[in-house]
Amino acid sequence: MLAGCGGSQSTLNPHSHAATDIANLFWVMMAVSFGGLALITGLLVLAWVRRGRRGFGDPDDPHPGEKPSWFVVVGMGVVFPLMVVTALFIVGNWAIVNVTQAPAASSTAMTVDAIGHQWYWEFRYPGTKVVTADELHIPVGTRVNLVATTADVIHSFWVPELNRKIDTIPGQQNRILLYANKVGVYRGDCAEFCGLQHAHMGMLVYVQPKAKFRAWLRKQDAPAAGPTTAAARRGERVFLSGSASCSSCHTIRGTPARGTVGPDLTHVGSRTTLASLTIPNTRAELDRWLTNPQLVKPGNRMPTLSLTPSDRQALVAYLESLR
Repeated sequence: MLAGCGGSQSTLNPHSHAATDIANLFWVMMAVSFGGLALITGLLVLAWVRRGRRGFGDPDDPHPGEKPSWFVVVGMGVVFPLMVVTALFIVGNWAIVNVTQAPAASSTAMTVDAIGHQWYWEFRYPGTKVVTADELHIPVGTRVNLVATTADVIHSFWVPELNRKIDTIPGQQNRILLYANKVGVYRGDCAEFCGLQHAHMGMLVYVQPKAKFRAWLRKQDAPAAGPTTAAARRGERVFLSGSASCSSCHTIRGTPARGTVGPDLTHVGSRTTLASLTIPNTRAELDRWLTNPQLVKPGNRMPTLSLTPSDRQALVAYLESLR
């Protein structure tokens, strides 16, 4: 129980209508369960207290007790439990239907595509060229239709404070409504075991004021700005050269790099984390990642680059400039 109390992810701290329904259902089920536990415990204690008395109907008992009435036997033993179970069935199914119903595209203000990869999340915004990795931005108070797919195996998209989890299944689209009623940053994770780095397949959902979100979307929609320093220009050449092979796996819009194996790096400098929330996006951590990515996140598809220290530092400078 204590292990589940830490961290920022909590289904009992809802920030959307759907998450509130899930939390309310939990509390109702817990209240009824504890009520039933208290009732049964009370009856057991009563039986223990009266354990020395003779049984009902014993001819040798000088003070025979009254037999339990039909109301106690039928009412408390049959009718009441049936009423409770029926009520829980109705309430539970209402909540389940309410939160599992896929949103109609016409009822939502925008659509976001979420693609699971081993092991990171890719987010695309249809109607724009925006592609991000592991950091999803949505406007507050807006119904967002999230369409979940996968590029390889089954993953599961789950942001507990915003809604239930939803699987990404090969060859299939699953949809879920994302609606946040409060500005903030909400942590999510893959909730389906998907391989070696399943535990390091996190995401952040940035819920922003609508004006700030529109500004972010416009900036992300633009191609990468050209490098302005000598180190960054050298880093761009390293990135696009055949020796580094970066451009064969990654895309940077505005350059010849069109790879699709790894995340889109057009605005990688603006992200707060790298490697699916495994490390912060700082110069030191980026350098460590480029030096030995398998040490940071074993099993990922990023190869170890055979770069000289000066080329690697130039590459770091270039990637940091992509904001």
